[in-house]
Amino acid sequence: MWKSNPDGSPERLIALADGVFAIAITLLVLDLTVPRGLNPDQYREALRELLPDLGAYALSVMVLGGFWHGHRTIFRWVRQVDGKVVALSVLGLGAAALVPFPTRLISDYGREPVSVAIYAGAVAALGATHVGLVALLMRRPWLCGRVAPDEEFAHHIRDLSATVVVFLVSIPLTLVLGAAAAWCWLLLVPLKVFMGRRARRAR
Repeated sequence: MWKSNPDGSPERLIALADGVFAIAITLLVLDLTVPRGLNPDQYREALRELLPDLGAYALSVMVLGGFWHGHRTIFRWVRQVDGKVVALSVLGLGAAALVPFPTRLISDYGREPVSVAIYAGAVAALGATHVGLVALLMRRPWLCGRVAPDEEFAHHIRDLSATVVVFLVSIPLTLVLGAAAAWCWLLLVPLKVFMGRRARRAR
């Protein structure tokens, strides 16, 4: 069996991921501002106008937080990385760093189907890189210091794949439902609860 050449421990890659996710989440909050010098009526109106921004912020914090936690969970098995693991990780971090842009789009133009489609595409791309990373590690057990249970990695692939599929499906749905296609993202809540319970029973 051909083996990749290990290229050191994953600590620096994990630290880079932590930094990228932290910066991406920080960028989300920078747009949450209220102008100074407003009278009471203008102030209340500004707060009402801020609600879409807060909703988009909360959504993206959950998305980025979930992927960050997943990345940390995946790498608890990894003791060495190689070039392809690094490349896939950096590709995923690039997708994570992009999330503030579509977040701004759905905040400012949330009723536009294109905004929903761009956001869904960005999240699906981020999820796809994580699916690829886990699949790669499954094929390269020598990068793990201890044997990672196949079922553990398989659960991650199923969980991440569900996210990718739901967000991808919402893209063509924007042609039919418009921006309301974003509501289908809520399907992930019961789906992930079900998958989590099933994984716990399988252990």
